[in-house]
Amino acid sequence: MSILYDERVDGPLPSVDKSALLAALREQLPDLEVLHSQEDLKPYECDGLSVYRATPMLVVLPERIEQVERLLKLCYQRGVPVVARGAGTGLSGGALPLEQGILLVLARFNKILEVNPAGRFARVQPGVRNLAISQAAAPHQLYYAPDPSSQIACSIGGNVAENAGGVHCLKYGLTVHNLLKVEVLTVEGEYMTLGSDALDAPGFDLLALFTGSEGMLGIITEVTVKLLPKPQVAKVLLASFDSVEKAGHAVGAIIAAGIIPGGLEMMDNLAIRAVEDFIHAGYPVEAEAILLCELDGVEADVQDDCELVRTVLQAAGASEVRLARDEAERARFWAGRKNAFPAVGRISPDYYCMDGTIPRRELSGVLRCIAELSVEYGLRVANVFHAGDGNMHPLILFDANQPGELERAEAIGGKILELCVKVGGSITGEHGVGREKINQMCAQFNSDELSLFHAVKAAFDPKGLLNPGKNIPTLHRCAEFGTMHVHHGQLPFPDLERF
Repeated sequence: MSILYDERVDGPLPSVDKSALLAALREQLPDLEVLHSQEDLKPYECDGLSVYRATPMLVVLPERIEQVERLLKLCYQRGVPVVARGAGTGLSGGALPLEQGILLVLARFNKILEVNPAGRFARVQPGVRNLAISQAAAPHQLYYAPDPSSQIACSIGGNVAENAGGVHCLKYGLTVHNLLKVEVLTVEGEYMTLGSDALDAPGFDLLALFTGSEGMLGIITEVTVKLLPKPQVAKVLLASFDSVEKAGHAVGAIIAAGIIPGGLEMMDNLAIRAVEDFIHAGYPVEAEAILLCELDGVEADVQDDCELVRTVLQAAGASEVRLARDEAERARFWAGRKNAFPAVGRISPDYYCMDGTIPRRELSGVLRCIAELSVEYGLRVANVFHAGDGNMHPLILFDANQPGELERAEAIGGKILELCVKVGGSITGEHGVGREKINQMCAQFNSDELSLFHAVKAAFDPKGLLNPGKNIPTLHRCAEFGTMHVHHGQLPFPDLERF
């Protein structure tokens, strides 16, 4: 990968006359707030992946859907690229702006339009924070299940764009599994409804297609999410292990025993120590790895499941299994996991957060390979996993002020993603492809598959104006990257043969 951002991944974009565009916006949308000075544009030059930066030509902050509609029509007529942005917490460069385009910020669409306890759904605008939905539903003993670690800040529109997950997605699913309907505007400014208020809708499942499309197919204006009843009881077991391999095997053993936990998370020693210093969650700092296993439901079932999981963990080699004594300790256990990323940020000048998914059966072997890569490249790696569904988040620690360290961090990150593909996994589980993983898309998909992706993009966005240069590489770019199609069992990377 390269940190140099090239907005021409999908071909050269036409030059845009900033002064003429600004004048047109002021004439046709006089009440639309437009940022155009260098000082005002600077805060929007990146999302959560700050190694990629580009100053947008203009930033617009609409407050009404009609403004977005007219803006898109104007940009379509003039051939101006548009990148949508929510809270900017994304970690793959998906909201990276274009120097020759408009950054459409939807943060002011932050109203919860309806909470319907009888229908168990909520209608919200795209700028509503993830956690705010559950807070609004709490008086009705309901909640919104997907809970990414950034849920206190991330917006639901961004969650839909990236198909966000969270620590409880093993049992309750990703964003796509918790949606009923999405209202969008096409690149031409036309309204479109995907999904329905019912559990299914006729025709192709365009709602699933749109979810995770990273702002490339349309602009989200409203989201209808499913709400679930709060479980009567939730208990958390914390298991300590003297090796990450044992912890990895324990994950598979729990699922094999017929238990589907509400959450099943794993952390290695480096992450454990960082979190404990930061949050004081009560983690055993001498353990090489820990598992957090949450079981929820009715009291009798949860009690039985806790005993069964304890037995499974001990048989898998856990040196200690501890049940949270009360709700306060349960909250501390989860606070530690939710704050793993900022905790690691305290022990290193910089870190690179990866996102890949592997089959659970490969967990131990992949962790061993990551440890070997860490030694080879001379960089520490803290491992944090949504272990139950195989979604791993290795945090590669480096110092960008030291020559060569950023390049080594990117190199090891690329190797980890290619390793995920090799063992039958995927280059992303919830962070998306964005700009970060666009080279590794060439490793996961063949030319026919990539061509199909481009055809879908063209059906929604024939001029290629929505978030260009993200997610789907051109075949020319894959040829430059030097590889294509590393499906399980096919490995044109000689230096990965040892894995």
